[in-house]
Amino acid sequence: MGAMIFSLLAVAVLSAAAWVGADVINLRLLIGVIFPYAGFLIFIVGLGWRIVDWARSPVPFRIPTTCGQGESLPWVKQSKLDNPSTLGGVIGRMALEVLLFRSLFRNIKLDYRDGRARYGSAKWLWLFALLFHWAFLVVLLRHLRFFTEPIPFFVTWLENLDGFLEVGAPVLIGTDLLPYVGLPGLMISGVVLLVAVTLLFVRRVVIPQLRYISLAADYFPLFLIASVALSGILMRYYIKVDVTQVKTLVMSLVAFQPNTAVLGNIGFMFYIHIFLVTVLFAYFPFSKLVHLGGVFMSPTRNLANNNRRVRHVNPWSYPVKVHTYAEYEDDFREQMVEAGLPVEKQPDPKPAE
Repeated sequence: MGAMIFSLLAVAVLSAAAWVGADVINLRLLIGVIFPYAGFLIFIVGLGWRIVDWARSPVPFRIPTTCGQGESLPWVKQSKLDNPSTLGGVIGRMALEVLLFRSLFRNIKLDYRDGRARYGSAKWLWLFALLFHWAFLVVLLRHLRFFTEPIPFFVTWLENLDGFLEVGAPVLIGTDLLPYVGLPGLMISGVVLLVAVTLLFVRRVVIPQLRYISLAADYFPLFLIASVALSGILMRYYIKVDVTQVKTLVMSLVAFQPNTAVLGNIGFMFYIHIFLVTVLFAYFPFSKLVHLGGVFMSPTRNLANNNRRVRHVNPWSYPVKVHTYAEYEDDFREQMVEAGLPVEKQPDPKPAE
């Protein structure tokens, strides 16, 4: 409970600091220009460092996680996706894992009651995780309209698909185009993202076993992402900002020619939103969120199980000098005999006096 309260207070303090800095003491240059550059630099350097560190980790033998029949005799049917032995099978399994969370879909729940272990389905966790990650991806892609000119076609197509409910969108009545009280069109991804991260938080609080092992590193990303989504929704539907000025500022940042003249024309909610996004980017490489890149570097996922067909030589065998057991016994044979330990070769008898 203490970790949860600490994480919630940390996010609240960050939000309040952004509001005070932008709307009270006029630190808009710091929050809107300097911090985004610093956060993005930390994200790139930190993520690159993590990937290089993973790539340098030695993998002396193949350790793929397998769930099905491996490649064997010709008449034994192989599970090509669960136990791949080729590069194509590995790519197929990785695609299912990254896009559909296939291993999480098969996750089961263990409940120990009345002296008996009971197993049940946990598909709801898979559904929450899938909604969260896909909604997050759609939100990120939609934001490309602020970073590009002209706007890529797939961004426009994605926005039309995301807002297909047309809640708040202009409506054609006869020959007149009438808006719904000036309300922007509802984007499903933003609402789904907020609901999914809320459900993941509730799961972590309601289940006693999960609550017991949860740390601040588990709660803080959930609160931070929820605050980013909530500030974005508030900025879109309730506390308005000048979107034209926002794009002007963002495009100038992308071109490394910050247009500081527009900083005073943007509402304070934008600075809260951009500051929380900056903190999220800077925190990303050093948190559990970095599994985004780690899943591609995991030897349990990215290796083919072809040990029966290909002989894999341990790269540590040569030219590393090893100390064999025979050499060890030559060094300590007499002491081992005195201690009563078995030896492969008896020591030479001492000459008679």
